Amino acid sequence: MNLEVIDRLIEQDPTLESSRPAFEAMKEGACCIHRSWGFGQISGFESERGMILIDFDEDERKSHAMDPVFCLGKLEVLDDDHILSKHRSNPEEVELMAKKEPVSLIIEILSKSEDGCSSTREIEKILGYLLGPAKAKKWWTATKKLLVKDPRVAVPNKKTEPYVLRDEPVKPEQEVLLDFFEEKRSKEKIALAEKLFDLATEKEALHADLPQVLHELTVAIMEARNLSQADRLYGIWVRNNLARDVEEDVEKLEPTSASILNECEGDLPGLADQMPTKFHSRFLDLVTRVYPENWKPLIVNLLQNTAVKFSGECAHFLVDREESDLLVKSLNTWLDEQSLKAPVLLWVLKFRDLAKFKDLLSDLISPRLLTAVFSAIDYESLQNTTTRRIPLAEILSEDKELLPDILSKGSSENAKDLAQALLLNPGFEDLSKRSLLARFIKRYPEIQSMVDGEGDSSGSSDSSSAMVSDDSLIVSQSSYDQKMRDLDELNKEKIPTNSQAIEAARELGDLRENAEYQMAKDEQKILLARQAELQQDLMRAKPTDFKDAPSDVVGIGSIVSLKDANSGESQKYVILGAWDSDPDNNVLSYLTPLGQKLLSKKVGELVETDVEGNLQSWRIEGLNRWIDSQ
Repeated sequence: MNLEVIDRLIEQDPTLESSRPAFEAMKEGACCIHRSWGFGQISGFESERGMILIDFDEDERKSHAMDPVFCLGKLEVLDDDHILSKHRSNPEEVELMAKKEPVSLIIEILSKSEDGCSSTREIEKILGYLLGPAKAKKWWTATKKLLVKDPRVAVPNKKTEPYVLRDEPVKPEQEVLLDFFEEKRSKEKIALAEKLFDLATEKEALHADLPQVLHELTVAIMEARNLSQADRLYGIWVRNNLARDVEEDVEKLEPTSASILNECEGDLPGLADQMPTKFHSRFLDLVTRVYPENWKPLIVNLLQNTAVKFSGECAHFLVDREESDLLVKSLNTWLDEQSLKAPVLLWVLKFRDLAKFKDLLSDLISPRLLTAVFSAIDYESLQNTTTRRIPLAEILSEDKELLPDILSKGSSENAKDLAQALLLNPGFEDLSKRSLLARFIKRYPEIQSMVDGEGDSSGSSDSSSAMVSDDSLIVSQSSYDQKMRDLDELNKEKIPTNSQAIEAARELGDLRENAEYQMAKDEQKILLARQAELQQDLMRAKPTDFKDAPSDVVGIGSIVSLKDANSGESQKYVILGAWDSDPDNNVLSYLTPLGQKLLSKKVGELVETDVEGNLQSWRIEGLNRWIDSQ
């Protein structure tokens, strides 16, 4: 914006005088960040309406007109030396910095922040614009580990605290050491001690302070009343890690890790489940040392009675100790006794194809296992008082190869029993249940009749008419899968993104005159309407592969050859599912007017069509099954 325009704005409203620097910054070519529309670049000024024009990246908005007064407080115009401005003018240089000097890039961001401080959310926002959301997340995860050890940046202990660019570099371990001695809470003291161990690459620098650190840590472990036994064991291991350079045998330091295990011998699974994941293997090693004659049944007990992460660690531990036979024997025994618990089942399903376990678990992947899975899902759904989804049900729905693999090892009778169990299971959402049933039917088409509650589904004219007599939709598997993907995209991407836009727009105030809020709400209505439509369609859908298409009459899955009874003109149509119409390739949905007229007709019969008042008679000259042409 030029000075003349700015002067005119201030003349109309003198209170805007204090905003003159902000208006002057709104110059062509300047990069900016808008609260709702994200990162963009000012591309010009529309003098007739007095609007600045901005090209926004995220919404692909080109020359989006915005009132400069309305933008005050909502639009951040960036300096030319801001990292985002640099990236726009010289992307190669910034991308090389991100690759070679990631910490320097964060320091660039902090140097342009107020007081050299920036929250995690603000940093992640800039990185998202800079690197793209997917790459930024992975890059930031790796860079945070480097920042912890860089003396130029103070890394927060809590998520709510900011990253701070230090005036003078300070070794991180010295800062943590100071925090450790000042901290009075036992659990936090243990966490700081672990951080100290992770930071101190040269332990010699800590030697002078280590005796005092170990003393205070031991006191915290022994005397604090608010620590659980798991906290104490965790604290002992942190203390031992620090003490290895100054003690000959850290396992003899009181209290010992063995003493905690002996105190909790009656509930080792409860203790194990409270341990951080990185200490799971160490916990199992401790069990073998404390109980050298009895460790095998103890590990098996932990496998059966802990959460999925620890349960899986037990399986790895047994195989690494050449106890694969014990693992397989235990799993089969629990399967025979119907005592396999959800965490173990989830581990089996998740890791069945891992090279380490594939041969061991191959015989276990069977209809018998699926019965146990359904029972576990049923039980968990009865215990579940929230809307939280059940992990076993999720993996069964999301792993497209799992159910076909299991069904291939059974018989049609097995499949019917399992399909019936699925129908009655309350642990699945309706759409997931329908999707799973479609996989049953694909392997054993005769299950369709059981699902429909009807008799024979052999592909006769009776079955063809029965298929479309109710409110259901017969659809191809490919079109069903596409609808499911569309719904998944709505639920996981479009609707959450819209919700964020609504919240961002709400912060702008005065919802009655807030155009951005109204636009976001209008988009929400469209998205929710589309969501409801997809859910309703999928609820009615019955996927098929058209293998049951009849050969004696026109049905869903037929190729029909027609001849005009008057002109002799020939035409050929494929009659497929409700969502398969492709008029350019003569593919018709069975729901189209012509598709409806053709259903159940035989070769030689006449079919009349009425196109804008023009009656036309067609004779069915030929009939084939579409599936036979594929």
